[in-house]
Amino acid sequence: MAEEGENLSTEQRVKRSVARTLGNWTATTVALGVLGVWGSLGAYTLEPGEAAILLRLGWHMGTVTDAGFHLTLPPPIVMREIVNVGMVRNEDFGVAGSAPPGGGAAPADAREHVHESSMQTSDNNIVRVSFTVQYQIADAYAARYRVADLGAVLRSASAAAMREVVGRMTVDGVLRERRAALTSEVLALLQGILDGYEAGLEVQAVELQDVQPPEAVRAAFDDVVAATQDASRAVNEAEGYRNQLIPNARAEAIELIEGAGGYRDAKIADATGEAARFSAINAEYRKAPDVTRKRLYLETMETVLPGVEKVIIESGAGQVVPYLPLGRDGAER
Repeated sequence: MAEEGENLSTEQRVKRSVARTLGNWTATTVALGVLGVWGSLGAYTLEPGEAAILLRLGWHMGTVTDAGFHLTLPPPIVMREIVNVGMVRNEDFGVAGSAPPGGGAAPADAREHVHESSMQTSDNNIVRVSFTVQYQIADAYAARYRVADLGAVLRSASAAAMREVVGRMTVDGVLRERRAALTSEVLALLQGILDGYEAGLEVQAVELQDVQPPEAVRAAFDDVVAATQDASRAVNEAEGYRNQLIPNARAEAIELIEGAGGYRDAKIADATGEAARFSAINAEYRKAPDVTRKRLYLETMETVLPGVEKVIIESGAGQVVPYLPLGRDGAER
């Protein structure tokens, strides 16, 4: 090889040097390009409501929940999985499918949903409860890797929680009286079950879709519901009538009280005035008993005989002068 290199001309040596240099540059450029592309695989962007699970050589190194641009080591050193944790998911239970066209038996899925919704109450009645569970992913890593089949676990836990709470209630409580308590108890029990499984889910709500009594007594239950509605309507009408009468009665009572108070004040004022008048007359009587007595007598006679003409003749007069009714119609004629 050395002898061949020595036998090359200068031009050939230059060409070989240039080719070697170009080859090195090309290899370097390709290597840098590959490294750049590989490094860019570690860059990612999270939208609001998303979380990235980061696994370093298979071990959980953290969960990123902040929205925006992030950079980490590229795979296969660090693997990542993006999970939507902001979306509220729904899971329906006991929603039966429709029968196939042309009649016939219900599909297997419909029969399964009917079986899923059939539950026994504490008084040994069967009710069909259809409900919906609304939930979110609270812990992305737990929801993805702690439980093998998250959907199956959620459905089993939800059905178990609903059956347990329904089993503690009577059929009347499930159908009418304790429906609000039913959903709240199921929510609390279901959340406890999922937390025990470390499922990483947060239950937002449990909503009843439909609650039906057994087929054999459905007509009787419908009659009971209708009677309950009639009773509620009658109670509401009575409440409205009471609310109408009570304000009127209170207003009349206030009016009577105010009238009685005014009458009392008037009587007290009259009695006070009469007492003051009597006290004044008594004071005058003590000063001149005869004159006061005569004046009282004359005033009394004027009151007793208001339509009778009265003539006062002084007793002990020396001469009696005939009474002439001057100014009367007979005297003028």
